[in-house]
This record gives sequence, structure tokens and C-alpha cells, in this order.
Amino acid sequence: MRLYRSLAILLFLFAGSPLQAQDLAATCHASSSYDVTLKTDSVLFDRAAPAPFHVDIQHGALRTDGAAVSLNAEDQDRMVLFERALRALAPRVRSVALNGVDMAVRAIRAEADGMGLGADTRAEFDRRLSADASELKRRIAISRSTHDWQGEAADQSMNRMAADLLPLLAADLGQQAISAALSGDMQTAGSLRDRATSLATELQPRLQQRMQALRPQIEALCPSIRRLAELQQGVRGSNGQPLDLLQIGQ
Repeated sequence: MRLYRSLAILLFLFAGSPLQAQDLAATCHASSSYDVTLKTDSVLFDRAAPAPFHVDIQHGALRTDGAAVSLNAEDQDRMVLFERALRALAPRVRSVALNGVDMAVRAIRAEADGMGLGADTRAEFDRRLSADASELKRRIAISRSTHDWQGEAADQSMNRMAADLLPLLAADLGQQAISAALSGDMQTAGSLRDRATSLATELQPRLQQRMQALRPQIEALCPSIRRLAELQQGVRGSNGQPLDLLQIGQ
């Protein structure tokens, strides 16, 4: 779901495809057509289509596409609880995302351990990885909107990190292949060349498998997500239609 797509992206940023087995849509069976922004005094849901395009919740007051919605006392209470629950969930999502970065870094370092990298390459690799992880964690810490992780923004982050790390590994493997060839070990040289060429493809499934250890932390968020879905039930927007900010499937 877009509401938590940022978490899915973060968890799999180092592993290639961000929306895979552990994203919240699969784990918690949750989905939404909205993005969400936690503003200082309200929570904003927005989407390109269909209407309502903007849903703003502020201390029990509800506006859809700029129009105030008349709510009874029960629905006002629901909106107060909804906003409160969403704000309480946000730091938990952020914490899991940060844990995901740490886990991904450990997984990548473990993979690098088996590559026989030269000392200089390994030192530079560790420096770049630490810097990339620190920047990603900084972005997680300050982010208040799923818009920060949509489309090109997420793709650029993934591409930038891949461009920073993978060529360094591939170059070292290529140098190992040259050394093996010069020593007459053509079989090892060929194997190393193939490995350098297919590095990203080979790493992705292994990293994703290592990241499975994060699944229990994601599953622990599911009851709170289901609670959000329950709180919105029965509340209608200015057009008389249910809010339907998020859906829970089977």
C-alpha cells in the first residue's frame, strides 16, 4: 500500500526490487491508493484519482477536497483515534526501516566477505557502504511523507547506491580474474569474469533471503494497521462515500 510503501522501499533498497515478499501489502494484506503526509497539525492523504483527491484529518475534523465534512460525535472520536494511531505507528515504521538498513548493511558485508576482495578495495567498499547507509538513515529520520519515496525519488536512491558499490566489487573481481589468467588458471579466471558480469543478478536473491529475518518486525505492525482500517469504518466524506483510506484483504 502507498501508505507504507516507503517502508517496503527502504527494507529492500539494497536488495534490488523494493516491493517483494516482505512488503506490508503482502505481509499485512493492506492496500491503499493514497499517499500520506504527517503535517504538524494534521494528516493529509492525497492521490491523483479518483475523488476525493485530498483527505485532511485534524483533531477529529475532516475535510475532503477542501470541503468540511459534518461528523457525528462517534465519527469525530473515530477520526481523533485514527490520527492518533497513525502518528503512533509512524515512528514504529521508521524504526523497522532503520533496522532494515542495518540488516541490509550486515548482509552486504557478509556477501563481500566471500569475494576475496583486496584490502584497499574492501576498505573503500566499507567506507562507501557506511556513507550510503548513513545518508539513507538520515533521510528516513527526517521523512514525513510517502512522497519522499515514490517513483523517481526511490529509483534514484537505488540507482545511486548501486552505481556507488557494484562497480567497485566488479572491478576487484575482474582484477582477480586477470591475476588468475596470468597464473594459468583459466577456469578460475573465467568463473571470476562471469561472476563480475552477473554480480547484481546473483546478489539480489541472496540479499533478499537474508532480509527475511526482518519479517517478524513487519508482522508486528499488522495489528496497528488493521486497527486503522477499523477506525475508518462508517466514516464518509463530503460526497457521501466511505473514506476507504486503506483496505485490508484476506
